[in-house]
Amino acid sequence: MMISSNKHAKDRSLRSARYLLLSAFCLLLTAYCFLPSASNGQDTPANNWSQFRGNHSLTGVSQSAVPGTLKQLWTFEAGDSIESSAAIVGGTVFVVSQKGELVALSLDNGAVYWKYPTGSPIGESSPAFDNGVVYIGDLGGVLHAVNASDGRKLWSFKAGNDIKSSPVVVGDRVLIGSYDQHLYCLSTRNGSVIWKFRSEGPVHSTPSVAGGIAYFAGCDEVFHAVRLSDGKEAFNVSSGAYTGASPALRDGAAFYGTFNNEVLMVKLAERRVGWRYQHPQRKFPFYSSAAVLNDRVVVGGRDKLVHGLNKMGKAVWTFATRARVESSPAIAGGRVFVGSNDGRFYVLNLANGAKLWEFNAGAPLSASPAIANGRIVIGSQDGRLYCFG
Repeated sequence: MMISSNKHAKDRSLRSARYLLLSAFCLLLTAYCFLPSASNGQDTPANNWSQFRGNHSLTGVSQSAVPGTLKQLWTFEAGDSIESSAAIVGGTVFVVSQKGELVALSLDNGAVYWKYPTGSPIGESSPAFDNGVVYIGDLGGVLHAVNASDGRKLWSFKAGNDIKSSPVVVGDRVLIGSYDQHLYCLSTRNGSVIWKFRSEGPVHSTPSVAGGIAYFAGCDEVFHAVRLSDGKEAFNVSSGAYTGASPALRDGAAFYGTFNNEVLMVKLAERRVGWRYQHPQRKFPFYSSAAVLNDRVVVGGRDKLVHGLNKMGKAVWTFATRARVESSPAIAGGRVFVGSNDGRFYVLNLANGAKLWEFNAGAPLSASPAIANGRIVIGSQDGRLYCFG
């Protein structure tokens, strides 16, 4: 009888152990299934476009479902040229202009919630939203932190020269480049300097961030990788040319154009240039920042073309506009959305570059589109902000 009791107890113990192991495995499997894929982690959620290019990887890709047939929903008169991308968070649009104002608008109808005066014009710096705060740099060299709910100033930081770079918020830190040749890492709490990294030229580029490293392509002709933890350079790669574009990160590589009329792919693990693309006939700089998804790299050129490359750096298609393309393309639902200095907003097929739709704004569109909640927002140099959906 004693032996039988021990046997039953042992069987119950084994069954309990198997149950616990099976439960643990199921929990791990469930957690794994809900982890974002590497691809999705480099794309922008459907309801937010919280910074320049949408996300820390600067891929310019949105998961938002944009209507197949677009129509103009509303416009907003900013009062001066809009040259940067808007931020969209939930139902609010944050946009800036040369007038020196940060404006919060309703995504639904363009109604103004509040306006914040920066005191200096704002050029190509795009607003970034994080944790209830909007950050924006101006041409007076000041980075502003503004309460997103009411437009109240929280703090400001003065760099030594113009800010045309866009802020990027990572945890409790905000990164910003300045024409004083520094990339700054500031505390989001009060704007105090945590570290600053000096390059040998103006920092026009917006940094992309992955794996604790900030990447930016400089006016010093160097692609820099700087550690977020302490501001020390992890490595650098020679671009061979002045760079105004910001690097997009995808699948362990960085993609960006230069003023030497090239688009580069840098292999981050190998710390070297993987390929260089140049149009065989038209030799013009690439100022636009690339959008990257799957086997397609899309970038505007000052040669009046939008270029669609594959991940090997070979041209798959080009689309001709009537003026230089400084707007950085955005991708959603198999389509490319991009402005041109010819005053038109274009929608192209991502696979083959065929034109699907265009809108004539009547003024240059050097600003970049923002996409969220099925809507697209883009500003023009005559001060109009357009919303399509």
